Amino acid sequence: MPALALAIVVAVAVGVWAQRRYGDGALALTRRLLDAMLYVALPFITFFVVARADLTAGAGVGILLAYLALAATGLLAWALATRLLRLAPRAAAMVVIAAIMANTGYFGAPVVATLLGHDQLGAAVTFDALVSAPVFYGAAFLIAAMLTTRGQPSAARLRTYVLRNPPLIAVAAALVAPDALAPDVLVDAARVTVLAIAPVGFFVVGVRLAAERIGVAPSLAAPVAVVVGLRIVVAPLLLVALAAIVADVPDAYLLQAAMPVGVNTLVVAHAYDLDAAIAAAALACSTALALVAAVAAAILT
Repeated sequence: MPALALAIVVAVAVGVWAQRRYGDGALALTRRLLDAMLYVALPFITFFVVARADLTAGAGVGILLAYLALAATGLLAWALATRLLRLAPRAAAMVVIAAIMANTGYFGAPVVATLLGHDQLGAAVTFDALVSAPVFYGAAFLIAAMLTTRGQPSAARLRTYVLRNPPLIAVAAALVAPDALAPDVLVDAARVTVLAIAPVGFFVVGVRLAAERIGVAPSLAAPVAVVVGLRIVVAPLLLVALAAIVADVPDAYLLQAAMPVGVNTLVVAHAYDLDAAIAAAALACSTALALVAAVAAAILT
């Protein structure tokens, strides 16, 4: 846990420093990094992880309940963003996406292993593979496409969704690819890449925070508060409530449901030119709160 916290803090701090030192050059670098993540790193990771994933291991009713909880969270986010806050489509889409996308891989898996024990790590990884990943390349990109292509013909909207979604193409390829196309060395490389690109995402957060002076932007207070509240309070409580009514759910699932905003929200924001300020601020705030809570829980247990 200390190593995870240090890695996040250092990556954000370096991003803040880079923007203050290099200004627009740092912002240009973040755009190139996000392009590399969207069109190279994430398709690579997605293809080799999905090609070799056991999509039934540890799954069950809990996975379905997690989807129901996220669907309810997304609908609530949409209502609050459009009806209460009256945000523009770019900002409203970002609120919904950030509310349903959790950092269950780089952040969640280590937290589960620390707080619940390594025997729960398998369930944590299953949740990440069967819930968070499809929410990213399926729901998040779809929401962005629907809200930023209004008025266009259906065929054009579908084309935009597919062409701006390289991870989805990688999933489709992985599902039909034979095992021979996913050798162990590349699967292992994909898993290492997951850890390697996470600090890059937090570096981008640091640059965005510094560039847009997010810490002193009152206009962001309401949408960020909505995202953080939905992501780390409402979403897990909904899953707990559903589990209490329907069936027992692994503790790892419940903990994963409370993880902070996922780094990949920045990738979706970049692909569709959504409100990156909301994404960066919500990511930073929710991660800071989750880090404090996780460290406190680790000390007390």
